[in-house]
Amino acid sequence: MFISVEGVSKTYELKDKSNSVALEKVDLSIEEGKFICLLGPSGCGKTTLLNMIAGFDKPSTGVIKINGGDVNQPSIDRIAIFQNFGLLPWRTVIKNVELGLESKGFDEKKRREIAEEYLELVGLSNYKKHHPNQLSGGMQQRIAIARALAVDPEILFMDEPFGALDAMTKMTMQDEIERIWQEKKKTIIFVTHDIEEAVFLADKIVVMTAGPGKVKKIIDVPLVRKRDRTSPDFLAIRDKVFTEL
Repeated sequence: MFISVEGVSKTYELKDKSNSVALEKVDLSIEEGKFICLLGPSGCGKTTLLNMIAGFDKPSTGVIKINGGDVNQPSIDRIAIFQNFGLLPWRTVIKNVELGLESKGFDEKKRREIAEEYLELVGLSNYKKHHPNQLSGGMQQRIAIARALAVDPEILFMDEPFGALDAMTKMTMQDEIERIWQEKKKTIIFVTHDIEEAVFLADKIVVMTAGPGKVKKIIDVPLVRKRDRTSPDFLAIRDKVFTEL
């Protein structure tokens, strides 16, 4: 299995020396190239689980493996995208996309070539000389996606990346990331509390519950792409997920 989470728990020590259990005995297997949504209410541990798979945090108990190797730290092969975009305001759009390529040691010509390819992929080639503050929120998130994909990661982690966007922009970005995933077939682990977003995007939905955080159920989404949010099959899976939360 490409990603394996085995018996993982996470406990935090509070100021009064008591313990808070964020995750308890999570088992999860993820195939390469799949789009996985971690879905659940606040406090169910979905971001905690994502951070541990990404190597930003370590389990209190249990093991996480990627490609058979233990996850002990972050890697350039595993890139995370968050709600706040994380763009550098003093750099142009294309220079933001080149950022990760600089750390990988590409020369200036190659960086520019790769960056332009991914700006084309997200439909923002005409904005490469702009700065982030000249772009809308949805456009900034596309730049963040282009920057992440430019370094050719094995896995893309997305923590509620569209949560700060208005409803129409959010739907547009869901369409965009689904299209990009279809083209690049990266493994994506996507945190959300939006049921329709999960049904629209995921191959599998990992339904999580709080107190402490656990995996309650894993639901397959066998719908053909591109998905119709109003179809009876879509609504049936949405309702099935809703009953599990």
